[in-house]
Amino acid sequence: MSTMAGQGGPVGRRRGALVGIVLAAIVLVAGVASGGFGLLGGGTDGAAGAGSMPPMPVDVDTARRDTVVDAVRVTGRIEAVQAVDLRPDEEGRITELLFREGQFVTQGTPLLRIDDAMLRAQADRAEADRDLARQQLERVRRLRAENASSAADLERAEAAARSSEAGLALLQLQVERTTVRAPFGGVVGQRFVSAGDYVTTATRLLTLQTVDPQRAVIEVPERYAGQLRRGQVVEFSVAAYPGQVFQAEVEFIDPVVQPASRTIVVKARARNPGELLKPGMFIEARLATARRANAIVVPEDAVQPLRTANVLWAVVDGKASRRVVQLGARSQGIVEVVSGVEAGELVVVGGLERMAEGMPVAAQSRSAHP
Repeated sequence: MSTMAGQGGPVGRRRGALVGIVLAAIVLVAGVASGGFGLLGGGTDGAAGAGSMPPMPVDVDTARRDTVVDAVRVTGRIEAVQAVDLRPDEEGRITELLFREGQFVTQGTPLLRIDDAMLRAQADRAEADRDLARQQLERVRRLRAENASSAADLERAEAAARSSEAGLALLQLQVERTTVRAPFGGVVGQRFVSAGDYVTTATRLLTLQTVDPQRAVIEVPERYAGQLRRGQVVEFSVAAYPGQVFQAEVEFIDPVVQPASRTIVVKARARNPGELLKPGMFIEARLATARRANAIVVPEDAVQPLRTANVLWAVVDGKASRRVVQLGARSQGIVEVVSGVEAGELVVVGGLERMAEGMPVAAQSRSAHP
C-alpha cells in the first residue's frame, strides 16, 4: 500500500514526467538522424537549396576596338591674327572721321583726316622752289656747254635741284599721311578720339583687328615639348556657345619655355566665318598629340578607381571576373584599356558596388533600358 501511494503522489508524478521527456528526446534524435522529420529543410537536398544564390542582375556593355587620341587638356584665349592700335604719323587737329565703330574695312580704306592746310602751303612753296632750281640748272648747263661756267657751278646747281625735289617729296608725303588708312582689312574697334581733337604721334586713335581666321592661344606644360608638331588639331569650346566645339590647326610653337609657368606657347589658326570667336575669349582646349587605331575602349562607368589600381568586372560564363586594368586616353565618357580586358568581352557598367569574384550574374545590355 505504501509503495502504490508513493507513486501516485507528487514524487511519482515528477518521476513520470522526467521519463517522458527522456523518451521524447530519444525519438527526436532518431527522427533527425533518419531525416524523417525534415526539420533541416528536407535533408541534404534542402541544405543545398539554402546555400545557392540567384544570379545578380547587372547592366553590361561590350569592350570594343576604336581609334583613340592622346590629348593634352589646357586653357587659353582667342587672339586676332592681326591687331593694332592705330596712331597718326603727323600731329594736328582731326577734321573728319570716316568710319563707324564695328565697321569692316578693307586694306587702305581712309579712316580719319588731320588738318593739312599748313603742310599743303609748305608743299606749294617747295614746288615753286623746285621749279626755280630746275630753271637754274638748265641755265648753268647751257653756260657750261658754251664754256661760260665752271664745273663747280654746274655741280652746285644739280645739288640744289635734287634738294628741292627731295624737300617737295617730303612735304607731299606728310600731306598724304595726314589721312590715316587701314593697314589691313578688318573690323574697326573702339575709337578714342573725336573730330576737333588735337593729336600727336603718340595719340591712340582706334583699334583694328582681323576677324576671320582667329587664333587659339594655349600654354602647354613643357613635359609635352617632344609631342608638339605643326599641323596638330586643337579642339576647344567657349562659354558663350556651350556644347559647340571649334577646331584649329597648330601653326606656331614657341621655341622658348616661359620661365615663370614652365609652359610653351602654342598658337593654332581657327576658321571664324560667323565671327563667333572674339579676341580675348577664354577657351578650354584639347590638343591632340597622337592617334592610335584599334585600341580597346570601354565606358568610363565600367572602371572603379581604387587607391592602388583601376578595376573593372568582366562577365565570363555567367560569373563576375575581377580585372585590374591599365588605362590610357579618355574622351567623352570612353576610356582606353591598355591591358586587362580583350575586345568583345562583356564588362559590368551598373551594379559594381555589389560585385564579388565568381558571383553569378544575369547580364543585361544597358541599351535595353528605355
